[in-house]
Amino acid sequence: MTDDGTAAAAATGTLGYEQARDELIEVVRRLEAGGTSLEDSLALWERGEELAKVCRHWLEGARARLDAALAGPAEDEA
Repeated sequence: MTDDGTAAAAATGTLGYEQARDELIEVVRRLEAGGTSLEDSLALWERGEELAKVCRHWLEGARARLDAALAGPAEDEA
């Protein structure tokens, strides 16, 4: 069994943040437009969830890098 991060990565390949974000925007646009079958809507929703996880992963990584960069000089002075 894989964890959520591994499953999202396997389902989305190695998407960059911008790619995942742009595809997520398109998924939301299609869902909001309506006119799709229940099955298609569910598939879009699931894809959107996967893409949101990818975006969250990238943003959490960026936050960790920023926190480390901001904490780095302060730790050197101590």
